[in-house]
Amino acid sequence: MMFSRPKPGESEADLIHFQNQFLAARASPAVKIVKKADKRKGEERSTDAERPQLQDSKDVVMLDDFPDVLPALTPGPPKKSKIKSACVHFSDEDPEERLENHDQHITAVFSKIIERDTSAEAVTMPVPTGDPFPRIFHRSEIKSEVKVGSGRKSIFAQKMAARRAAEKPATAPSAECTQIASAPLDILNPEGSAEEVPRSSNRDNKADDIFTSQRPCIITGEGLGSQKSEQEAQAIHKENLEKLQSMSQEEILKEQERLLAQLDPSLVAFLKSRRSGNVDQKNEIKMEQNRPEEFVESLTVPQCAVGMSLSMQESGLEESVRRDESTKMEITDDDLPVKPRKEWIHMDNVEFEKLEWMKDLPPPRQKKTKKGMQARFSLKGDLIPADADLPTHLGLHHHGEEAERAGYSLQELFHLSRSQLIQQRTLALQVLGRIVQKARAGEFASSLKGSVLRLLLDAGFLFLLRFSLDDAVDNVMAASVGALRALLVSSDDEKYLDWTFSWYQGMAAFPFVPNNEEEEEEEEEEEEELTGAEKSQNKKQTDENKPDADVARYDAVKGLLKTRIQHRLRYILEVVRPVPTVVLDILHILTHIARHSSEACIQLLDCPRLIDTIVREFLPTRWDPHVAEPGCLLTSLHGVACAAAMKFIRVLASGGRNATARLLNKFEMKSRLIRFTAEDPQDLLLPREEAIRLSTEAFRLWAVAAGYGQACDLYRDLYPVLVRILQSLPELLSTSHEKNPMFELSVQRAAAVVTLLVHVTQTAGYAVELHAKLSSCEDGEQIPPPPITWNQVSGLQPFLETSMKKFLQVISWTETWQILQPLTTTYMIYLGVYYSACSQQPSVNPVDFLEELERLTSEVLQPLLSQPAMHSMWDLLRPCSALCNPLSCSPAPESVFSIVSLSCTGGKPPLSLVGSKSPFPFLTALLFLIDSITHIHKGLISKYSSVLSIEGLKDYLHQSWQTAPPSVTPASAWMLRHEYHLQYFALVLARKMAGTCPDYSRHASLHHCVAMALLSRLLPGSEHLAYEILLDLAFNPEFLPEGKTGGPEAADFSDILHLGTSAKLSQPGSAAVSSSKPTRGALLRESYQNLPAIRSCYLSHFVHLQPALVRSQASYQGRNYLIQSMLLPEVRGPILPSDWPFFPLISLYNKVTNAETRGAVLNSLPLDLVNTVTWNLQWVLLLESWRPKTLQSIPIAAKLARLMCIFLTGGDLFLEAPIHCYTAALLSVYCQPKALDSLNLDAPLPGLASFHDLYISLLEQFEGVSFGDPLFGVFVLLPLQKRFSVHLRLSVFGEHTSILRALGVPLQQFPVPLERYTSPPEDNLNLLRHYFRTLVTGALRNTWCPVLYVVAVAHVNSFIFSQDSTTQVGG
Repeated sequence: MMFSRPKPGESEADLIHFQNQFLAARASPAVKIVKKADKRKGEERSTDAERPQLQDSKDVVMLDDFPDVLPALTPGPPKKSKIKSACVHFSDEDPEERLENHDQHITAVFSKIIERDTSAEAVTMPVPTGDPFPRIFHRSEIKSEVKVGSGRKSIFAQKMAARRAAEKPATAPSAECTQIASAPLDILNPEGSAEEVPRSSNRDNKADDIFTSQRPCIITGEGLGSQKSEQEAQAIHKENLEKLQSMSQEEILKEQERLLAQLDPSLVAFLKSRRSGNVDQKNEIKMEQNRPEEFVESLTVPQCAVGMSLSMQESGLEESVRRDESTKMEITDDDLPVKPRKEWIHMDNVEFEKLEWMKDLPPPRQKKTKKGMQARFSLKGDLIPADADLPTHLGLHHHGEEAERAGYSLQELFHLSRSQLIQQRTLALQVLGRIVQKARAGEFASSLKGSVLRLLLDAGFLFLLRFSLDDAVDNVMAASVGALRALLVSSDDEKYLDWTFSWYQGMAAFPFVPNNEEEEEEEEEEEEELTGAEKSQNKKQTDENKPDADVARYDAVKGLLKTRIQHRLRYILEVVRPVPTVVLDILHILTHIARHSSEACIQLLDCPRLIDTIVREFLPTRWDPHVAEPGCLLTSLHGVACAAAMKFIRVLASGGRNATARLLNKFEMKSRLIRFTAEDPQDLLLPREEAIRLSTEAFRLWAVAAGYGQACDLYRDLYPVLVRILQSLPELLSTSHEKNPMFELSVQRAAAVVTLLVHVTQTAGYAVELHAKLSSCEDGEQIPPPPITWNQVSGLQPFLETSMKKFLQVISWTETWQILQPLTTTYMIYLGVYYSACSQQPSVNPVDFLEELERLTSEVLQPLLSQPAMHSMWDLLRPCSALCNPLSCSPAPESVFSIVSLSCTGGKPPLSLVGSKSPFPFLTALLFLIDSITHIHKGLISKYSSVLSIEGLKDYLHQSWQTAPPSVTPASAWMLRHEYHLQYFALVLARKMAGTCPDYSRHASLHHCVAMALLSRLLPGSEHLAYEILLDLAFNPEFLPEGKTGGPEAADFSDILHLGTSAKLSQPGSAAVSSSKPTRGALLRESYQNLPAIRSCYLSHFVHLQPALVRSQASYQGRNYLIQSMLLPEVRGPILPSDWPFFPLISLYNKVTNAETRGAVLNSLPLDLVNTVTWNLQWVLLLESWRPKTLQSIPIAAKLARLMCIFLTGGDLFLEAPIHCYTAALLSVYCQPKALDSLNLDAPLPGLASFHDLYISLLEQFEGVSFGDPLFGVFVLLPLQKRFSVHLRLSVFGEHTSILRALGVPLQQFPVPLERYTSPPEDNLNLLRHYFRTLVTGALRNTWCPVLYVVAVAHVNSFIFSQDSTTQVGG
């Protein structure tokens, strides 16, 4: 339907007609008017009454206690919506009413105007003046100021209010002031006068009472609407005052309490605030106008009491505030550091309250409290003492908390780091970085309580730096990179890792993965039944699902990788191109990340353009030659070769052989290796020190690649270069007297070259074997042979041997030897690897080869061993040992578990395992060379017999195995691994001596103890060493000479003389044992003869370590083509547990319990199972009898718990004759007085969740299959001693009383004194009640259970007689 538009000449009635017609048709308008929201004003919200109700509402569950709208978390301005006006309309809504509601016509606006009632307002005439116009005044002419009302007032408004207040007394006073001034005195006191009222000491209270009395504070009369509204309010007020005057003080207080109890507390608080606001306002006006105080004296006594009663109700906080204001120091011109002058504009009237901050700060005061004060730091990161009074020009004072103290707190620095000002963000990050650096150095350990790093990380410092990296400002990025390097990287850690790179197996290193026990416990609870591969996959998925903060809490590097930090660092290097310092910091950070794990290396390699940028920009093949000029200051490191970049590539290559192959081929690192190794450092266009470092890192990278059998083709191309370098090595002796850093760097470069030759020689040594496998038709993986042969590497041996001989001549020169020792160590390692590989070559003449070994022994090694300097080195083993000095490898005071650190900050002392005077690297290499020679030439073993007789070595070995090892941490693991290498080679030499030297038996016991201790200490990655010790040392009869020299006879003789308690258990009275009981000596003799079978038993139970053993053997045997990574396995603890001698028993118990859990029933046990348990018990009996100190680290309670597994495994396994005999023999050992004294069942036991649960299982097993066996009964009775938990005894007498009929252990065969059960008297009433019940009911009898019968009778009698004596004394 079309509507006609209005035409000219139509009246208003026509327009209304058109409007009604349009509304009746309910047509949509052609034009829609949208009012744009005003940003300065919020739109009025429509009330619920104005909103139309829904006809068909949804079924919504309403909660009574919850609001419909969620409360805002933080207060903020109301949201302004631009489309609020376009709300939803409903069909039943009347369009006319809607238009009427939204009508914006001026008539609608005028209709809402409400005039204010001014009938009661006083009208005053203007002040007549003689001027034609009102006089102009300046605000400076008005000297007095006044605050009128509450709220903020501008200076002009305050001046105007003061001017009006000053003019009113002189001209026409207002109604309020006139009323106050002319009020008759009889209003307050009609009967008295001013002289009759005593003066009050508090003028403020008098002023308050005057205004309170003359004018009402609450009732104003404005709402009455009449002209006499104010008089009505005044009349009401007068009646109130008269009522108060007629009441006593007690009645006033009583009525006040009644009103306060009846009224709403919020209403009372509102009335008090209104009264106090009015009183304060009027007091200020009165003080400004200098009103006379005659009215104060007219207060009556009851009114003063009211004022006092009201003031007593005020809070103590207000009193303290008034006290502080009264004692506040007034500011004068003398306090201002700059005196205002008259000629300064707008400084005529000085506003002192605004210049208060310019006053001198009060001196810092030391708080007299035991609580610590907040730490504050300088801009250099130094800790500022609490009582330090520093000048303000240093810029360390600010307007925060404790303004008088200089420095910034960590909280303030955190706040400053998120500032909008670039300079403040940069400064805060720089200071935080310096604080972290000094904290890691341990400078705050003695001054601050707690850890600074842990506090920062808990506060989110890691992610603060990560967010700052994303800043667009270069300075902020640079500061965050520097702080991140200070947090993650330790330069000293990297220094010592480079120092040990050329040691024996020094190229391999543990990954920087934190050992998080809490995270492991959570994962173990969730992954109990998963295999190793499933656990690894599940852990990876779990980390991906966790938030970044949760991951960073356990592992900072992994948390940073989740935030894709490598992409941001790539962007900074490639696009931002920062200054050299920032570039070096980024390269150090990337190096630390690459040391984390192989997964981290893969993520760095997969980062787009990261490696390309580093190789292109910081490892170019050509650059500006002006860089090498002296005094040249680099403004950019891009386009210049950098040693830090080469080191990062080397560490990245250590992550795996695949990573190395990608670096060499995809990223063209082969050309860089040729470029930086072929040219002498002096010819590189770089500063001398940087050139040597770059060349050293290039050779180390080549050595890592050769460790995988890669990049060996470069050996043929660079063979002349290597020969030239080897020929120049003896020249280092001529410059050894010069003490400069260049000489030490040159020695490290030479050591890196020899390390390269070590791995190239190992790779070439297996070339013939790989060629043979390739030519054969064997199935399996075909490994291509290396591109070099043995003939190509054998020609370098004479150069190295000649250099070694020359270097050994200066071994007596202490200072020179300390510098040349790393190079001489690599010589020794090279010769050991060379001779081992040479013995496997079919082309080598064996006769000539053996003669060469004899010549080396007689001409070089034997004279070396006899030198006094060598004896001094052996004597230094114990002072430098980490085992003998556990504190030398303790974690740093500021170490945090989420960031791995080797705790080398500040350097290691010279007399430490990695110190400058440490003999460990050289002596380990020497023993490795001796082991290689004696392995090939058995006839030379006797030539080195003097090594084991050296007092320094014997003293070190004796001390090392008896001292408890330090806890396994990243700070200790990397050092202990090198120390274990020396011990292993000493034991290997001892094993060879044991079969050839007749007088070796005097060292056998010491070496066997060292071997047993080393087995429980070897760390992951050394599985090959553990296997060799188990195979040739631990079960070797030569290391147990007691079996041949009367050890069994001595045990029998000891039993005859009653020096032990085994005689009691030698006749257990079991039907399973024959009448002729074997003696302990016979058991030891049989065990000694079964050592080969025992060894096979243990080797078969460690078969689960086979995959790790294969990887370890590839590394130690030099099979480079099988090595997958230079990173060792993660350190979670030693390879074998400390209780590994009981491992077969534990493994058997776990198999049986797992089978029972799945529902299977083991009715019969195979024969090898009985033999396995017997061999395990025989080995433990041998150790407890002849090597008891090797098992001292295992608690007696843990040993008994392991033996209980025999009774919990199978039905009647313990009744087998050999098992029964050996278990009884071991029980006699554990029931000796010293062992019983150290028995503690209440302490947590390793590998056992709850001893109480184990004991309940033992009781249930005894009820089912014990057959009243006395040996089983002794194990049940042992935990019931009085000093152990009462719950163990309650479980027997309360829940398992049926076993009391079968516990028939005779008192003569019970190995534990009864005093341990009867003393002290029992004080648990519940247990005493059970004792009494079993005795009365006959459940406990002397014939059934003599031991517990005696115990129960003794405790019951003691309790009864103690009660009788108490009663008699009380009567």
